[in-house]
Amino acid sequence: MSEEADLLTIGGHTFTSRFILGSGKYSYDLIDSAINQAKAQIITMALRRTDSAEENILNYIPDGITILPNTSGSTNAEEAIRTARLARELSGSNFIKLEVVPDKKYLMPDNHETVKATEVLANEGFIVMPYVLPDLNIARQLVDAGAATVMPLAAPIGTNKGLATKDLIQILIDEIDVPVIIDAGIGRPSEAAEAMEMGAAAIMANTSMATAENIPLMAEAFRLGVEAGRKAYLAGPGRIIERGAVASSPLTGLSK
Repeated sequence: MSEEADLLTIGGHTFTSRFILGSGKYSYDLIDSAINQAKAQIITMALRRTDSAEENILNYIPDGITILPNTSGSTNAEEAIRTARLARELSGSNFIKLEVVPDKKYLMPDNHETVKATEVLANEGFIVMPYVLPDLNIARQLVDAGAATVMPLAAPIGTNKGLATKDLIQILIDEIDVPVIIDAGIGRPSEAAEAMEMGAAAIMANTSMATAENIPLMAEAFRLGVEAGRKAYLAGPGRIIERGAVASSPLTGLSK
């Protein structure tokens, strides 16, 4: 499959990159690196960022980049719906990363409130990308409600702990028909590669790059990790032998 044919499709929109810059820690260096080294074509932003005269990230983002507003700070479906509507007015984007997070200690999303908000927003024409704890039943409800993607967390947000929920994510990848995009917790390019090998459609990251000593170099490493993992998935990784061993060279016909 050519790179042109292997496109990420979200809500009818296509992208050649499978790396998405998440919201949170922003700087010109981070956004520049995400676009030029990681080749991100989607950048997430929080409503409070666009509404701040002090630091409006829209000033950093060039034309041609898709803005993905989020509902960060919402604690229930009603707040998330209101925030999404305001974000669309400010950004002009129908994309919305839906976050409903009442828990302030561990920042765990409320899956049930997320489903409620997804149904309302999808009916209003939003391209809804909900952030959730990985749960197959919830994922199915989200798809039925009109979600364009499902975005399970790999580990608690901002922790860089990697694929702590790997087995649950794999179930979603195997069973859900919309793109499964890994969000939160990915801390290393190797973890991004592993998630892509599993069949994830894309990786969203922020903290792992923002807290790196060399942001541009880490951004490039994430691009390479995502691309390598995707190619490995498309290639079809070789079998695993659980017991014993299989010689890679023939053992017959050897001289004595």
